[in-house]
Amino acid sequence: MSRIGKSPISVPSGVQISVDGSTVKVKGPNGELFQNIDPDLDVVIEDGTLTVTRPTEQKRHKAMHGLYRSLINNMVIGVTEGYKIQLELVGVGYRASNKGQLLELQLGYSHPIYFVIPKEVKLTTVTEKGKNPMIVLESSDKQLVGQIAAKIRAFRKPEPYKGKGVRFLGEEIRRKAGKTAAK
Repeated sequence: MSRIGKSPISVPSGVQISVDGSTVKVKGPNGELFQNIDPDLDVVIEDGTLTVTRPTEQKRHKAMHGLYRSLINNMVIGVTEGYKIQLELVGVGYRASNKGQLLELQLGYSHPIYFVIPKEVKLTTVTEKGKNPMIVLESSDKQLVGQIAAKIRAFRKPEPYKGKGVRFLGEEIRRKAGKTAAK
């Protein structure tokens, strides 16, 4: 039994949800998001709450029930509060700068890396003296901002010996001991 799927979603004021066939549209102060859902599932909006119901107890319906309830909940949170991901560049000479939606990274390679960020994501870079450079991504779409952050992190993943690389703010890296000198 899906505990996530059974819990209702409270719809805050200022958020409009419309269901057109198998498409759920959520509109709020931070933007507008769409999600296609499985046609077998029913989305019901009553008294400021949204519930997702499944027709049978099949394994596939149970899996879809919790999935689409979570996706719709993420959309409601996204159009009201939004999502923010902070990436930290750890390493000597690692730099990040942006010109609009073009992110330029210096990550220890022989060349700079240029990465174009979609217009739905707000990009800012922070460079303070004595601190690691930061990349801040903000958007109302949780999936999109998470995918962009994962792609940026993949340019130079944190390595376990010195901890250098691009990491999420507050991410713990499992460190390994280096080689010891042999006699």
